[in-house]
Amino acid sequence: MAKELLVKVCGMKEEQNILQILELPIQYIGHIFYRKSARYVGDLVNITIANGIKKAGVFVNSDFDEIIKAAERFNLNSIQLHGHEPLELATALKAKDFEVIKAFGIDEDFDWKQLEPYIGHVDYFLFDSKSPAYGGTGVTFNWQKLKEYPFETPYFLSGGLSLENLKEAVNFEDNKLIGLDLNSKFEIEPGLKDIEKLKLALKTIRNEQISSK
Repeated sequence: MAKELLVKVCGMKEEQNILQILELPIQYIGHIFYRKSARYVGDLVNITIANGIKKAGVFVNSDFDEIIKAAERFNLNSIQLHGHEPLELATALKAKDFEVIKAFGIDEDFDWKQLEPYIGHVDYFLFDSKSPAYGGTGVTFNWQKLKEYPFETPYFLSGGLSLENLKEAVNFEDNKLIGLDLNSKFEIEPGLKDIEKLKLALKTIRNEQISSK
């Protein structure tokens, strides 16, 4: 039986909402450290996690020192590089024992060769819809483009995942798809997640995997 998809709920910045999220059967919770994002973490205090959920920090073109400072403040386990970060930054973070996720915005003209330098130097890729806003658009890209993905590094699928298309995402036939990134389509407002929608999403994800794999 195929392993279950990991679930990452990203863009969290409200303390009480986070505490609710931590009660759900997810594997990652994500904070965004990009100041131009409507989901920027802001003045959120560090919340201790005791149930094994990983904390991921999302950064866009930040330098090493800025990332380390945030990682220490929030006890981050995973660093998601969502801009045009050089390989050297990814390797420096790996040397500090962080899990590293490198994100790429995908469109019809995307050249997979861009990923090649990162092979063996990051834990996962994350494929999002290409946008000058670096994610959070709520728009999907053509998932059939993933059929051209030529490498073995596992990846997260992001960009416009919703209750309407989760079944299709779960049943997408690629064993390199390791997780789903849930964000804007599960919100009441930017950074505030709809818990009931997330519960429905998790039920869909788990039930679909049990019945179809």
